[in-house]
Amino acid sequence: MVQSCHKNSLQNKLDSFTTIEQALIYFEISFDSSFIEQYGKELTKRFKGNLILGRADDWFSGRRALKKAYCKIQRGRLDKHSRSACRGCTTCERR
Repeated sequence: MVQSCHKNSLQNKLDSFTTIEQALIYFEISFDSSFIEQYGKELTKRFKGNLILGRADDWFSGRRALKKAYCKIQRGRLDKHSRSACRGCTTCERR
């Protein structure tokens, strides 16, 4: 019962956001405004998909879902034929 209460509170908090920037701020993830302007819709779609697939039920799993979406888009922008490192988020585990 306690876990479903947490899930509802996380879902209510996420439903209150009107922009992806609000979610990034809530989950304490630094971001580049120009990146959000260009890829905001794709980021939002991936984030919502990750929430569903990962069954996010608390702040940490929600943050993980958003970081995963952000990182996926950043890595997709890298040249496939070079060994360039991901520079998107400051807390990337793939560096």
